[in-house]
Formats: sequence, structure tokens, C-alpha cells
Amino acid sequence: MVREQYTTTTQGTSLERPEKQYVYNIGIYGWRKRCLYLFVLLLLIILVVNFALTIWILKVMWFSPTGMGHLRVTSEGLRLEGESEFLHPLYAKEIHSRVDNSLLLHSSQNVTVNARNSDGQITGRLTVGPKMIETHGQHFQINSKNGKMLFSVDENEVLVGTDKLRVTGPEGAIFEHSVETPLVRADASKQLRLESPTRSLSMDAPRGVHIKAQAGKIEALSQRDIKLHSSDGTIVLDAETVRLPKLPLGSNGGSGSSQELFEICVGPDGKLYRSVAGLGSTC
Repeated sequence: MVREQYTTTTQGTSLERPEKQYVYNIGIYGWRKRCLYLFVLLLLIILVVNFALTIWILKVMWFSPTGMGHLRVTSEGLRLEGESEFLHPLYAKEIHSRVDNSLLLHSSQNVTVNARNSDGQITGRLTVGPKMIETHGQHFQINSKNGKMLFSVDENEVLVGTDKLRVTGPEGAIFEHSVETPLVRADASKQLRLESPTRSLSMDAPRGVHIKAQAGKIEALSQRDIKLHSSDGTIVLDAETVRLPKLPLGSNGGSGSSQELFEICVGPDGKLYRSVAGLGSTC
């Protein structure tokens, strides 16, 4: 490109025209021009590739105005259709399934549900593993569909709110400490057995202990003594026959017996007393 220099003259002045004219070349020529075109072409290719990749990602991920793939954004929250896999923790206020389908949580290791307070500390945890179900919390409660408490556990006690607690195991129920219940009953076709293999068995009640067998018999077996004690009242043995078959028999009568054997007698008023045993009855 050539730039020419012009001089203007006014009346009354005389300027000499310069003898030499300077010419300036403006532009990019040679290898610089070819590099510039190559760079522009490379940018155009990258732009086309990026645009094609963007279209491909939108198509593969099923982007739409309402969501992405099986994920839909509704006024009530997020809705997932089909199976979904989460690689990191999921935080949600409420998770529920469709009305006609069930909610399934599946994991190859375990499923853990945590409850946190406002400070971010875990206040409750439920872990379902391949071998056990574990829960952590201050209180655990199971309610029926109408809101009735069925089972409740805390640090102090365990409550069973059902009308009947049935233990179907062949070994029965084992309690390491005391048990408080208004009724202990076996099925109609099975026996009821209260047993303490290495310690004593004690039954206490403020208004009395009632033992009843509608069919069959009642047996009380002990390695040592069996004590029937009533602090304020009487002990009534109401039966047609009361037998003590293993009482030893005396060899001679009289008050000076050296064997110190006695006989249990029943008076007309129903009270029991003892008498020195002899060859015959001394009552």
C-alpha cells in the first residue's frame, strides 16, 4: 500500500516540492500471513468440534427442558424414573416411591441412613448389612398402622405394647435379670417350665402368686429347700389328698426318742403341727 505526501501552498508563499517521496508498505505478507490463516483455520476446527461434542453430550444425557435422562424436575422436587445409581452420599428431606410401586434400596455392601441435627452431628443411624441390621439412637420405637406402640426400647427399659408376646423357640426365653409380667402362660398343648439351672428361682407378688394347671400336674423340683412363705396370711393346700411319701418312719415312740424324727399333724382348725414320730401315728 503506497501513501503519497501532498503539500499545499497558499498565495504569497512559495514552497519547494520535496524531491524524494517515501513509500510505506502496510500489511502481513509471506510466512506470517500463512501462519495467521492456519491459526484461524485451527480455531474454526476447534469451534466446530466443541459444538459437535456439545450436541452429542446433550443427546446422550437426554437433556430436556424438564430435566436430564430419567431425572425430572417438578414443582414438588426431583423425580427419577427406573433404576438410579449414586456414587456419593445423597441428601434429601423426603424419599418416596410411586403409589403403584415399592421403594427398593440396593447396595453390594450395606445401606446406611443417617439423621443429623442442625450442627451436623449424627443423632440416629440405621445400617442394613449383609449379615445384620444395626441401629444407633437414644430411642427405638415401632408403631402399628393406626399409631399404637408395638415395641419400644431405650436405655432404661423395653416395652412391648402388643396384647400377647409369643416365644416360639424350642429353648424358650432366657432372662439374665428379673422379669415383671402379670401372666406367664404356655400353649394349650405344651408344658410351662420355669427353670434356674445354677441359681434360685423366686416369685414375688404384692397380692399373691397364683399357679394353676387346668390339665395335668404342677411339679416343683429343687436341689435344696423349697420355701413357701406368706408374710401376712395363710398358705392353703386345697386338694383331696396331700401326700408326703418320702418322710422317714420312726422305730419307737415316746418323747425321749434319739432319732429326732417328727410327724406332721393337722388339727381340727386346719393348722399344721409336728409331733414326735413313732411306730404308729402320734397325732
